Amino acid sequence: MHRSTLVLALVAFAALPSAACSRPSSGGVAGGEAGPPAQAEGPAKALRDATLAGSQAYETVRSLTDETGPRLAGSPGGALAVAWGLRTLTAAGLTRVHTEPVTAPRWERGAEHGELVAPRREPLALAALGGSVGTPPEGIEAEIVEMSSLEAIDKADPAAIKGKIVFFHVIMERTRDGAGYGRAVGVRGQGAIRAARLGAVGVVIRSIGTDENRLPHTGAMRYADDVPRIPAAALATPDADMLHRLLAGGQPARLRMVLSAQTLPDTETANVVGEVEGSGAPGEIVLLGAHLDSWDLGRGALDDGAGCAVVIEAGRQLARLAGKPRRTVRVVLFANEENGLAGAKAYGEAHHAELGRHALAMEADLGAGRVYEARILGGPGAAQAFGPVVAAVAPLGVALSTSPAEGGADLIPLVAAGVPVLDLRQDASLYFDVHHTANDTLERVRKEDLDQVAAAYAAAAYAAADVSGDFGRIPEDQRKRR
Repeated sequence: MHRSTLVLALVAFAALPSAACSRPSSGGVAGGEAGPPAQAEGPAKALRDATLAGSQAYETVRSLTDETGPRLAGSPGGALAVAWGLRTLTAAGLTRVHTEPVTAPRWERGAEHGELVAPRREPLALAALGGSVGTPPEGIEAEIVEMSSLEAIDKADPAAIKGKIVFFHVIMERTRDGAGYGRAVGVRGQGAIRAARLGAVGVVIRSIGTDENRLPHTGAMRYADDVPRIPAAALATPDADMLHRLLAGGQPARLRMVLSAQTLPDTETANVVGEVEGSGAPGEIVLLGAHLDSWDLGRGALDDGAGCAVVIEAGRQLARLAGKPRRTVRVVLFANEENGLAGAKAYGEAHHAELGRHALAMEADLGAGRVYEARILGGPGAAQAFGPVVAAVAPLGVALSTSPAEGGADLIPLVAAGVPVLDLRQDASLYFDVHHTANDTLERVRKEDLDQVAAAYAAAAYAAADVSGDFGRIPEDQRKRR
């Protein structure tokens, strides 16, 4: 569906007096048939109420973070998390709980140190970016040259960059929907490539975050085969801003950093999968995903322990229903989202033959903020089929957006195959204060907010799994992640 067509369809749907495809009294679902609004009665309402009243999502996050700690692929916590996922999905009442093998990259941070050495000496709060090479044991020291963007370095004189440490000073905007992250994160992923191409010996970036804490934000970066691999790190925002002020005042500055980061041989890990089998069309699948791994600095409570807890709780609530929805709901805890997406790729390959039977996919990966908006993306005419799904979450304060869904990072292979997606957008106003930092701990999770998210996922999953309509396939020109 082209964006303009989708907008018109959603506006038309929003104008309807009641949701299309409501459940009639016989228990079936009739597309477009008149009936009481889906949000007013039925299993979706019961699921919302039961989840809000008796959610175990907070306890699930506590269990994951306390029992496994940081869970980067290949780490001891990563192995503990896979075992945790198996027993937790089983205890939640899901069936066919199993692991699916994933070969993932393995990276270890090691020791790290940063220091301003001119115009004065001071230690700096610094963290290697995920995937960075290390420095020589003695470290590297060089003059700093500041760049405001990737576009700025692309236009820079190579003579001004060669032999220097490039400092990218890009301030991330705080936004409710997290869009500021997408606009700023490019320097983390591409900065080392662009700087090395001009002869830089290292890169530091202002942390991609919205806080003012003296804690750096890590995150994945990339290299290219046609340029040297140079060490890359993030500075805590107060340190980055101090460095920016010094340079803006005309004072030359030098930085020394020591990184012992290293990439080791690939590691074996796993996706963890469980299901609530459908009652009428069990071969059709509604997928609920979250990622099990986390960065190594914190305990991954928000990223993505909260998402794991949400989809597990939705599965637990569905498993307790006496009357199951028509389609199967599959919960997938993906491996290696943070530094490689190996779990997403492995799932796409292992389930390639059945992706045509994936009716819908959803991913929870934006912390524990409350859901405020629903975005959809399917085939032409899908807006009507999405009616009961949108209606199921409306009583939770979730509005329908005219912007199309994108799907989470782990859903990229599914979107590429045309699987429709539903985004339940969460309030990310505070999420990037702790994202990828040592502060990503249980204390950042509010139980009441997490329960609302779990209720939204449970109700939406039931409605999507039980509706008789089809969400179609995403058109070819809409299948790339934006």
